Amino acid sequence: MPSTPKKTCQQIIDSGNHYLGALKGNHGNFFKALKLNFQSEAHVHSVETGHGRVERRTVSLCHDIASLPDADQWAGLKTIIKVTSYRHVLKGQFLLIKEPAVRYYISSLEESVESFARRIREYWHVEKRCDPASLCGARERAPRHKVHHVRDVTQGEDTSRIRVQPLPNNFALARNLSLNLYRDYGFDNMAQAQRKAGQGLELLKSLFRMK
Repeated sequence: MPSTPKKTCQQIIDSGNHYLGALKGNHGNFFKALKLNFQSEAHVHSVETGHGRVERRTVSLCHDIASLPDADQWAGLKTIIKVTSYRHVLKGQFLLIKEPAVRYYISSLEESVESFARRIREYWHVEKRCDPASLCGARERAPRHKVHHVRDVTQGEDTSRIRVQPLPNNFALARNLSLNLYRDYGFDNMAQAQRKAGQGLELLKSLFRMK
């Protein structure tokens, strides 16, 4: 998306809609102050299992934005949401306990923590139509594919430390290309496809139609 996140928020509010979007670490002082001053006013816990993975998630919200610098520059900002995920992955006979992942979201909505937890979970299941640093309008309809979830869980997109442009965009294109190649080849399980592609050249040659 060509516009910056703040401009995107303004455009969404001006159009009569609301927004809910992930906040990245490239927002400097605002992001640092948010992490330091976040005080949970309500929270909800959930546990999900599947594909050899157990994920415990805590969603918390805070309406106190007065202490955040430049908060007034985010049009219509009402709520800060914090999501802490603990992911346990079963590898053979071993249970790998990964470091907790913490994500922050901002929204112009004022809803219950349960409602935000549901919205954010759906957010991770929708196809990512926006630039990695941008925000999607809360009324956007969710398409069928769960590309964003695959990028995060299988390809580790959100844990990537690549920040300097144009590298993030280049890597996003590479991830999209790999997923399209896997699907075109007939794979339904993207994690399995990625493992097999990394085990030898024969599958890679077939994916790229090389002799």
